[in-house]
This record gives sequence, C-alpha cells and structure tokens, in this order.
Amino acid sequence: MNGPGDVANPGGRSTQNGSATQGASTPPNRLATNEADLIAISVAGQVAHPGFPGLPAEPYRLAADGSPFLLPTYGGIVYNVSVGDRAFGWAADCVHPGVSIRLPDDNQNRGLNVFACIGNRARVVTGDAAGSTGFVTGKSGRFSEQVIVHLPREARTRMAVGDQVLVRAEGAGLKLTDHAGVSMKSIDPRLLAALPAQEENGRVAFGVVARVPAHLAGAGLGLTSEGGSLHIQSTDRALLAELDIDRLRLGDLVAFEDTDSRYNHGHLRGATAIGVVCTTDGPRAGYGPGVAILMTAPAGQLGSFEEPGTNLAGLLGLEG
Repeated sequence: MNGPGDVANPGGRSTQNGSATQGASTPPNRLATNEADLIAISVAGQVAHPGFPGLPAEPYRLAADGSPFLLPTYGGIVYNVSVGDRAFGWAADCVHPGVSIRLPDDNQNRGLNVFACIGNRARVVTGDAAGSTGFVTGKSGRFSEQVIVHLPREARTRMAVGDQVLVRAEGAGLKLTDHAGVSMKSIDPRLLAALPAQEENGRVAFGVVARVPAHLAGAGLGLTSEGGSLHIQSTDRALLAELDIDRLRLGDLVAFEDTDSRYNHGHLRGATAIGVVCTTDGPRAGYGPGVAILMTAPAGQLGSFEEPGTNLAGLLGLEG
C-alpha cells in the first residue's frame, strides 16, 4: 500500500512511493500463453446515461445503517475520477471512473460485456472526441451491465452521452500453457504479459496490492464471472483499515482468498481469484469497490504476493 511519504495530487493520485504508477517499472513476465491463437474482434458501445432503478419510485437508496441517501452512481462520463485515484472517500455509490458504455439491445450488450477484456484498446468513433483512444479498465454487473473505459480527461470534456466507443476485443479463450488449472477471465494478453509474476513448483503467483479475505466478498457472489464485478464489502471500516484495504486505488490488483470465480463467483477453501478494482466504494450493505476478475483457480494452482503499486495506471501507461 502507499506509504506515509506519498505525495497526492488533488484528484487523490499518489505520485511517489507506492504510487499507482509504480508497477510500470516491472519487467514483462515470460508466462507461456496461447496468444497467437486468439481472435481479435470488434465490439462497441454507447456512452451510457446514469440511471436509477424503476422501483422504488423515489430515487433514494438505503445505506448499511438504514439511512436514505442520494448520490451519483454508475453510468455517464465521470470527469474527475480516473484509474489511479483513491477508491474510497468519494460522495458516490460505486461510481465508474472515466466513461461507461453499453448497448440498448440486451443480447448485443451481453456480447460487449463478455468479449471486452481489461486492457483492450478502445477508440471514440463518433462525436467531438472522435479519434481519442484509451483502454478498457473494468466492468459492472447486475443492474447496469456496463463496460468501463479510461479516456484522457481532456477527451472526456468533449464527449457526450450517446457517443460510440469501439473496442478491439481480444482475450476470450486466453490460456496459460503451463498452468492449465488457472482460468483466465477478461484480460488482454498484453496486460497479462505486463503483470509481475512468479512460477514455482507448477504454481503461478501474481503481484497484488492487497489480499481480501473471503468473508469480505459481497455483491456479485453467485453471479457469472464472465462479465461484471465482485464487490469488496465495506461496512466494517475498522477491518478495512486493519487490512489496509481502505487505502486501495482504482486500478489496483487484489486477490480474493478462498474464492472460486471459474464460472460463477463463490466460496471455496483453497481457491483464489485475482482482479482489478474498477469502481469506487459505496454506502450500501454488501457493496464496496467493485473488482473485475482477471484470473482464478480452485485448488492452490494460483497464488499472490505483495507488490505495492501494481495498478493499471502504470501497467497500461494511462494518460490523464
């Protein structure tokens, strides 16, 4: 996690020791994959308008203590929250950093949500920001089913709801050739190659900023792991502080202990799921920062080790 010597900018980004960009200095790993066999295909979505569920009729939601609140939530163009910023402390309910895209047709949107992978390149193709490029950095699940795209802040100021974003989707079907027991989930092969990794005795481990105990896995349990996110429950603030989880940043890699995400997210002793923090915290019970799962294994084939600063901002060289 970030140390006491960190210097943060107004957006909450750390710029020195333990910063969100520290992982950029990690040399590429040499994990063998089937990257040469993967298909690269186009998927696209429109910038989604923020919305509220139809029921209850009033727009208020309930916090963990039963108090009503009205805060920005998923969808839209978020101008002042980006990958690398703090995940906690915003006046928000699981907001997506950057730009959220989806399609009005549910079947087509499912294709977007499943085939778009974290680390895929994205390009704005309509509107005043056409030609601007970025990366897929997250997904949100049930009730929103959106793909989260990082674009430079300047480009976001020129975008509008409804603008179309094209994604070069590549990563579905990715496998670790020497680690058949590890299932890859929604990760671009180039991002995989950039992750800090260690192989020993037939096991592979990846660098993470924090480990999340299984009892903190929240919303998303029981749902598919091919799209969407698994939330870190954040009601127990004392425990989060004890584990340094309350210092996580958007884009940090984390490992869920005793969690099997091969098909649906669920508890399994000895299993591990590793993912990237892709949404902010929120006040609802069972919710917190959402994590898009990148890989998982059921029986000790996948491990993790502490690697401060392992964050998409540095791994992908994100601008702004």
